Amino acid sequence: MKNYIYIFMLVTLLNACTNELEQINPNVITQENYWKNENDILMGLAATYKTFKSKKTGYYNNTGIPIANGRGDDFYIRNDVADFYKLSTFNNASTNVNVSKIFEGFYTGIFRANQVIEYTPNAELTETQKNIFIAEAKFLRALNYFYLVINFGDVAIVTEVPKSKEEYFKTHSSEEEVWKLIEDDLKEAKEFLPVSYSSEWVGRATKGAAIGFLGKAYLYQEKWDQAETEFSILIDATGTSKAPYSYDLLSNYEDNFLKEHDNNKESLFEIQFQNVGGTNIGQTENANESQGNVNGQFFAPAEVGGWFEGFPTNKIFNEFQKEKTTTNDFDPRMYASIMWNYPGAVFYNKPFSEYTLQFGFNSMIKKYQNWRDDNEGIKISEINEKILRFSDILLMQAEALIMQDKISEAYPLIDRIRNRANLAPLSIGKIKSEMLEEIRHQRMIEFFREGHRFYDLKRWGLLEQEISNSDKVGKEFFNISKHEYYPIPQNELNTNSNW
Repeated sequence: MKNYIYIFMLVTLLNACTNELEQINPNVITQENYWKNENDILMGLAATYKTFKSKKTGYYNNTGIPIANGRGDDFYIRNDVADFYKLSTFNNASTNVNVSKIFEGFYTGIFRANQVIEYTPNAELTETQKNIFIAEAKFLRALNYFYLVINFGDVAIVTEVPKSKEEYFKTHSSEEEVWKLIEDDLKEAKEFLPVSYSSEWVGRATKGAAIGFLGKAYLYQEKWDQAETEFSILIDATGTSKAPYSYDLLSNYEDNFLKEHDNNKESLFEIQFQNVGGTNIGQTENANESQGNVNGQFFAPAEVGGWFEGFPTNKIFNEFQKEKTTTNDFDPRMYASIMWNYPGAVFYNKPFSEYTLQFGFNSMIKKYQNWRDDNEGIKISEINEKILRFSDILLMQAEALIMQDKISEAYPLIDRIRNRANLAPLSIGKIKSEMLEEIRHQRMIEFFREGHRFYDLKRWGLLEQEISNSDKVGKEFFNISKHEYYPIPQNELNTNSNW
């Protein structure tokens, strides 16, 4: 897959007119001479995957990562970049440039997925090939809509390639309608996608990824029994992976966030990065663009060439320390996720004493950093962003079971997470509220910097409570009626009178 998505060709289709006086130029890409064979479809899919990692508009490069994490009670974004700082401190508006960028990125991905879905049936392929390619595009379309609906709420549904100017201007649909589209797309993806690919195509969407996200879509809508059904396809009652799936927790939690362990057995889906292509980290979709990411440099401290744009709050610093391991040590997820002043602490081959802590916080971000190198200065990171991990599946299944009062069935799932962290098994006899509190604690520390926290708090109805009960800068500006979602970008409202 790392080869698959680094094809430098943007699928640009022209609505060419033809009659007896016009001929098709064979040197120009048009609808008449494209979408004909397997390679054409693969190129279209490559361009669709590409939107998630675009430097300017991608949700998983350094525009989207602060947007996904910055509003949480566990995260602070400093005021170097005004639009990031505003969204982190709840002063963001419909004119926020970076929020507008990811909105554009989602709809670019949807447009490209729609092209594959619409034009693949006419290609010279077997029916099996067509079904797989269309299912893959529908998975990607569903993923874009998933991020749209959790970030913006009611958004416009576009499922066809516009044929006229008027067709570009859609009215918005309700969240319920958007979730229905997500479910339908993932159900089709689940039916036709393969369980796995050959090594050449590792990283493409699989049946397991579709099942996992379908379960997650149900969970976000509190459809607990349907979520349980999907997750049960992937895991058995003891929390181990169910055939034909081979997902499992890595024995070392931190390995999930090192490039040497990309596409591992714990990962159901991830965004592929590699230091290939151009060297310009500021380019978007041309030959000068690097296919790596700058997330490492974005968060690295200044002492090693980083931009030090974000920090863990002291709330998450303290949350990691709520429970010691069976050997009376810190939780290994704390060591893997943040860097702080503990005996022998070394960061980028420097003792911690050589760093200056910023803004009154006690730690710095370590997860997804190339911290074993000497620095992050002008470095293009190759660490894949892990979008859906098996640990998430286990904790979501536990939550779905607890919400249906199947508390005993949730124990082995949570204990798998705890066992890897070298924590003692849960004590027997916990009531529902205690089990839910355990889920909330485990999710907070398991997924720090992975873009889950704000959205977990929102679906639990705890945004006001937990943001207020934190040291988050700007918490006094939080207003649930204004900040539960990002506003629809003003330029979209200006352009589309139907919204």
